[in-house]
Amino acid sequence: MSNNWLDTLFPPNAERTVPWPPVGETVTLWRPTGLHELRLLAAAGWRAWPPRLPDQPIFYPVLNRPYAEEIARDWNAKRNVPPVGFVTEFDVRADVATRYDIQVVGAQHEHQELWVPAEELDAFNAALIGPIRVVGHFAGEGYAGRIDPVTHLPEEDE
Repeated sequence: MSNNWLDTLFPPNAERTVPWPPVGETVTLWRPTGLHELRLLAAAGWRAWPPRLPDQPIFYPVLNRPYAEEIARDWNAKRNVPPVGFVTEFDVRADVATRYDIQVVGAQHEHQELWVPAEELDAFNAALIGPIRVVGHFAGEGYAGRIDPVTHLPEEDE
């Protein structure tokens, strides 16, 4: 076995997709995001994810809040400019969400995502139920802004 990082993330005997468990009519998903995407969400009235950039071929919501928090804390709040990460939560019709395989990108039961092709994002957005909610935030070292501890939204423009 090689010492390549892909072998660590995806051991040869690991499943890379898992079947959906039984779900109701809606599925709750989470997405870690930076300040730029958060502002685009606000501009869309918290009702739609912004189009992907040319170098972003997929939109990836995650299937559990701890994983979204991990990304917002360990990636967004450390590598974004400004260094802050937000955790969003949203509901989507199950008949749309379950069209996408659950992708396992690390620990089998923790690191699960959906990979929605960028060209399908409008249809995915049309299946959202209610607004996208901000449920957490992580401010990294050097973040100069203030974030409301209740709403998790920036209190002033950066």
